[in-house]
Amino acid sequence: MTSSDTLPIAVIGAGPVGLAAAAHLIQRGLPVRVYEAGAAVATNVRDWGHVRLFSPWEYNTDTAARALLQAHGWQEPAGKAMPTGSDLYEAYLKPLAETPAVAAVIETGATVKAITRQGADKVLSKGHETKPFVLAVSNGNGAIRRDLARAVIDASGTWTAPNPLGAGGILAEGEAENADRIAYGIPDVLGRDRAIYEGKTTLVVGAGHSAANVLLDLARVAERNPETSIVWATRGENLMRVYGGGGADQLPARGELGSALKALVDSGRVTLVAGFSATRVKAAGDQVMVEGETAGGIRELGPVDRIVVSTGQRPDLNLTRELRLDLDPWLESSKALGPLIDPNLHSCGSVPPHGHRELAHPEPGFYTVGIKSYGRAPTFLMLTGYEQVRSVVAAIAGDLAAADDIHLVLPETGVCSTSLPADGAPASSGCCGGPAPAQVDACCAADADAKAEGKSGCGCGPGKAPEKVAERSGCC
Repeated sequence: MTSSDTLPIAVIGAGPVGLAAAAHLIQRGLPVRVYEAGAAVATNVRDWGHVRLFSPWEYNTDTAARALLQAHGWQEPAGKAMPTGSDLYEAYLKPLAETPAVAAVIETGATVKAITRQGADKVLSKGHETKPFVLAVSNGNGAIRRDLARAVIDASGTWTAPNPLGAGGILAEGEAENADRIAYGIPDVLGRDRAIYEGKTTLVVGAGHSAANVLLDLARVAERNPETSIVWATRGENLMRVYGGGGADQLPARGELGSALKALVDSGRVTLVAGFSATRVKAAGDQVMVEGETAGGIRELGPVDRIVVSTGQRPDLNLTRELRLDLDPWLESSKALGPLIDPNLHSCGSVPPHGHRELAHPEPGFYTVGIKSYGRAPTFLMLTGYEQVRSVVAAIAGDLAAADDIHLVLPETGVCSTSLPADGAPASSGCCGGPAPAQVDACCAADADAKAEGKSGCGCGPGKAPEKVAERSGCC
């Protein structure tokens, strides 16, 4: 049996958060090995390279990564400028990966298929935590090798595991058969994919920022070619989250995104069908029809030429099947984060500071970080991931004082609500709705506690006297 003491810490994924983890490990003198499935670093970021982030540079770079880069003459981009995914890659991630210390520990074209413990599955308890981790790694040649690690930081993200069109979380009937007319995520409507959408009728499904980006891009295509038609379907009927807080959003570009989308709908340039849960796709000549459930019964949308499914992503749990994980039962996030980020309850962009303790599992030495730590929950910002890995790496290094010294202040959306009101109804103004207060009160703590107990709703009711809770900041 191999001792874990001299083994490297494995980092899965060489995206922004994975590279930041590597930078922190290098800074602390810890051995590290980074596995990237793509042919180059930040493959997922490059896939959405045409998309402009609504967060400026100051929120998109990591402290340890900046220190490594600056030691090699790197010039930091202007803090208030907002990069595209391509900008992020070219000006930050690629140079970071090319620094000698980071380049020496990255392996590209290496897909981690599974993680377990040496000589033991998840059932065996005796001596479990003393056994090294084993990573089953594929280089695409059909062979699987097994690498050992002292600890594992999973920063593989969720981009390659999109949610399906089917509103129930499984493929809609006919979705697979009509896959040639369906795109997932954020296609490059203004660039490489323009010919597919220009002059066509496109149905966009989803109610998040990804859907908003696609709809705004399609509207720009329609300005050039009025034959371009846009239909937008959402499962929910209240669009507070995607329309956002407008001028109250502490990230102005995020607020503007929602305001611009609302203006498109109000002007009739986008046809909105709210309260539509897709269940079936069927061919209609060279086009397709989409069938779904509504409050009034079954409804068909179409015919349309293309469907863009922007319904978010989910974590790949196959990777960690043989590990002892403690996950939120419906978000599939780390369990401690679930009550704080549940979109059924919260829609604001901030989350209480959290680090290695909230990200830990019953499997000692394993951490899920980055957007994957949020499971199926939206509104993740890179700054969150950078603070996560700073704390996790400090914990792995045995520096618990630094690991527990969490500092995370995120820009609020200007919309913070729970149990979202019906259309036209005002949101409440307490901790369960309206802008996040400067400090959270006991009502918000009860909100999290109720969720942890498996209850739905806010968890706070009228008549409960607020009692300031200093440990948490913001109702979300």
